[in-house]
Amino acid sequence: MARKTVERNISYDDIRKIYYVSMDLGKDKEGKRVKRYQTYRTLYAARMGLRNFLTHREEELRTPKHDLTLADWLESWMENIVRPTRAETTVYGYQKIINNHVLPALGHIPLLKLTPMDIQQYYIQVQQTANLSGNTLRRHHDLLSSSLRSAVRQDKLLVSPMDRVEPPRAKQKEASYYRPEELKQLYALLEGHPLELCVKLAGSLGMRREEICGLKWDCIDYQRQLLYIREARTAFGATIVQKETKTRSSVRTLFLPDDVARLLQLEQARQEAWLRDGKLKEPSQFVVLDHKGYPYSPNALSLAFTRFVRKNDLPRVTLHGLRHSFATVASFQGVPLFDIGKALGHATPATTGKIYTHLVDHTHEETLMKVSDALK
Repeated sequence: MARKTVERNISYDDIRKIYYVSMDLGKDKEGKRVKRYQTYRTLYAARMGLRNFLTHREEELRTPKHDLTLADWLESWMENIVRPTRAETTVYGYQKIINNHVLPALGHIPLLKLTPMDIQQYYIQVQQTANLSGNTLRRHHDLLSSSLRSAVRQDKLLVSPMDRVEPPRAKQKEASYYRPEELKQLYALLEGHPLELCVKLAGSLGMRREEICGLKWDCIDYQRQLLYIREARTAFGATIVQKETKTRSSVRTLFLPDDVARLLQLEQARQEAWLRDGKLKEPSQFVVLDHKGYPYSPNALSLAFTRFVRKNDLPRVTLHGLRHSFATVASFQGVPLFDIGKALGHATPATTGKIYTHLVDHTHEETLMKVSDALK
């Protein structure tokens, strides 16, 4: 048999008229090189055979080999990637989803065997057993997507099964809000009430409840009539933390209307009186305090406002709904959506338009009426 090398790993037997392809399978347990030979009738077929073998071999070498379960990976992901880089509130929310839902349903599955269908069925199961909304399920989807993308980056997976998962359909919540006349009625009822300042910070300045609770006196500039939003007071579980605002765009400077400035000065005078009377042991950094002289938690402030609304038989709206009311009143006054979003601390006008669809509808109404009037 006379074999001659034609190309690397390909030789030709001119007696049998066939091509031999040498395929390297690596080393055996004793460290010896193992090779396999495959024959082909044509050089083209030999080249294709070698190419397919090398491609398959490369994929095989790149394929992760471990026995991690999804539970193992999520524990490592939370400890080494999420906790060092994410806010405490985010960590708390992720851990709650993982412990309450993901681990019982999927935690036992080996990471390398987790399929898109496993995850798709998980969405159905958890929606039926826990009665979760599409919006809540979307947070589960985002968590799994983020964790499994990290698994790919850390070479624990070749591809993420989330790439082929149909995400749960999230439904945009309708924003509850007061129209101008309703907001005026609320303001009238609140005159002199301890909640008056908080309500006007939300309704007249569009501040989030966490921003109101986290507002400090050094962020008030009476002389220039400015209020600086730099921090937020946030609750997760029983823990309350003072942290940076929600996003970079949430850091902003707002004009201070005269009536709000007056309420701030009254609150400052009240805290000084509490200090003299011993109700406060030391001056508070925080603008908004509860009846015991402690900084308000966001949930407690929301609850106090909800009780006031119910007691006075007002249309049901949340404290956050007053932020929506601010946007509504601004729109009624002809303020562009872009400027409303800037005051609210939104990253883009698209965010504002997505949340406040009723403002867009209002604008469309005005536009159509103008066209109709022009054609009469």
